[in-house]
Amino acid sequence: MKKKKSRIVLFIVLGLVALLGIWAAAQAITLQSALKEADARLKSYGAKVADLPKGQMSYVDRGEGPTILVAHGISGGFDQAYDAVAGKENKYRVLAPSRFGYPGSDMPKDPSVKAQAAAYSELLDTLKIEQVYMLGTSAGGTPAIRFALDYPERCKGLILYSSAMPETSPPQSVSGWQGPPPFTLNDFVMWSFRGLFSPMMGMDPDTIYSMLPIYSRKDGMKLDAQVTNPDMARNYDDYPIEEIACPVLIIGARDDKLVDVAAMEKAAPRFQNHRLLLFESGGHLMEGHGHEVDAAMDEFIAEIEAKMTDEATLK
Repeated sequence: MKKKKSRIVLFIVLGLVALLGIWAAAQAITLQSALKEADARLKSYGAKVADLPKGQMSYVDRGEGPTILVAHGISGGFDQAYDAVAGKENKYRVLAPSRFGYPGSDMPKDPSVKAQAAAYSELLDTLKIEQVYMLGTSAGGTPAIRFALDYPERCKGLILYSSAMPETSPPQSVSGWQGPPPFTLNDFVMWSFRGLFSPMMGMDPDTIYSMLPIYSRKDGMKLDAQVTNPDMARNYDDYPIEEIACPVLIIGARDDKLVDVAAMEKAAPRFQNHRLLLFESGGHLMEGHGHEVDAAMDEFIAEIEAKMTDEATLK
């Protein structure tokens, strides 16, 4: 009897292993196809490369008009930075670089948030751009805020879109890792568990296509988890938010599973001149509110441009 039970258990285990193997093989096959598409998609952006003091930086530069400089979030790159404002190149000059460790951009010895902001300024010097509207999405909000603090003369306005926000008081403790679990920073793992995107992050599983290939974003994701995301809490006194004088537009959705909107509302008054636009739904990607977001950004920029024109006329 015991031998019979042992054989049954063995057959069950072997069956499960076989099913797992079939599942893994199917995931690997579909992943290879998705990776080829991802590589082709990245190439389609026609990214350029700038040789900066901190290393090479890859960027997309399209359109004419007032410049919007985009700081993308975790798992991003020049592609996601550009996609955050895609279609706006008919009104503005869109400058969408990869941050440190993301596709086409080097990882310098000093990858601090302050160094990230400095790299943006160096890129502007290279392209002979004097001033920009700084837009930060998600984890990119931290270097965007840092840029506004360190280079106020270059920042005409700050736009925080589903963005990281500053603390309102020094925290008692700060998590040393604020990002996806390290074991997920892998194409196969991320692809295999994309079905969890919706319940865990409120995102469509197809969002994975804009994240691949993970292998070319992994270093940047580690940097964001260990350095960028904890920075405003870890170095609270280095972020005197009240000193940011330029206008600030803050956009978020109450059902965002990656950004604490209650904390966003609480932190917003720290900015001298801010406008807060919150939607009841839309999630981290603000789905269903594209036209409203575009209109708010257009109005925000138009008001600043008009004021600058009036001030120049008076001079």
